[in-house]
Amino acid sequence: MDVQPFTIHIPESTLADLQQRLALTRWPDEIAGSDWSYGANLNYMQEIVTYWQTRFDWRSQEKAINRFSQFRADIDGLAIHFIHERGKGPQPIPLMITHGWPGSFVEMLKIIPRLTDPVSYGRDAADSFDVIVPSMPGYGFSGRATQGGMNAFRIAELWARLLAGLGYGRFGAQGGDWGASVATCLGLMYPASLIGLHLNYIPGSFKPYLGPGSRPLSAAETAFLQEQESWSQTEGGYAHVQATRPQTLAFGLNDSPAGLAAWIIEKFRDWSDCQGHVEQRFTKDELLTNVMIYWTTQTIHSSMRLYYEARRRPLHFKEGESVQVPCAVTRFLKEAPFPPREWIERGYNVQRWAEIASGGHFAAMEEPDLLVEDIRAFFRPLRQST
Repeated sequence: MDVQPFTIHIPESTLADLQQRLALTRWPDEIAGSDWSYGANLNYMQEIVTYWQTRFDWRSQEKAINRFSQFRADIDGLAIHFIHERGKGPQPIPLMITHGWPGSFVEMLKIIPRLTDPVSYGRDAADSFDVIVPSMPGYGFSGRATQGGMNAFRIAELWARLLAGLGYGRFGAQGGDWGASVATCLGLMYPASLIGLHLNYIPGSFKPYLGPGSRPLSAAETAFLQEQESWSQTEGGYAHVQATRPQTLAFGLNDSPAGLAAWIIEKFRDWSDCQGHVEQRFTKDELLTNVMIYWTTQTIHSSMRLYYEARRRPLHFKEGESVQVPCAVTRFLKEAPFPPREWIERGYNVQRWAEIASGGHFAAMEEPDLLVEDIRAFFRPLRQST
């Protein structure tokens, strides 16, 4: 596996083009007093686009990201971008962390140093990890698939190849959103290579075996399925269009930076524990840095294709199929809909369960200390098996 150091440097021409597009934004009107009820709020989007034009410093953000050790590996002809930071402890264990949508690898920048260097955060050096954070295919600085079929199962194959190429025989996996799907597939396909799985989300397409011989649904499971259906009807429009016609949507989002920002930032507001005020959880710089990863690499269309591919190959378990690798499940307050433990245990070997009374979908950005503490606690007794 060919691995080369990588440094981000966006061409000045790309930044100049962005400035021109922002200046020429054609703003829609909106229903008076509608706030965010129809979607992204006009006043807020005008505010953050003005900030993007006049105060946001991409070069400063780029410099901060480049302090992390970044690489690109050629795997089956596909370039995979990843951060690889070594742990500062006596026996760090490798931990693969996979992001989701509409996030990116920058979601994990707060938790990487906490995991690699626990002593600097007042914790035990024995809890250190070697942390590997890749950009999924079609996201950010990773390459894009040129054929269909780049689903969570295929990404898990690439991750297994990446970890083996880096010299790791066994490793842990962590993820939320699509990262939870990829981690689940790793557990299904490579159980001998996995130390454990830590999930702060359960894949939306996960469906355990419910056929003859399975136990009846509990009241909590029935309520969850009803909640899931209701959420899909009222909140799931983005997922339906991305799973059915991602390419059509891409023409607008790849052409308009304001449109792209609205599509992404609305989700950071809706899915986080921010009480309706997105900047209670994320700064403008954090929000725009994540948007810039999509804009500068022109990967919004390739990122959305994962929804299409997941619809074609969902995580539906057959009779007797389950993830046998030890698993921790952490539910943050605003992560919804979230299945009850008995539903998850139909398909996962749940060894640790935690409910945290704050945070939401973007746990690594919202509650980095709480997430990291839970990761440490889960893997601590598993270290002896590495």
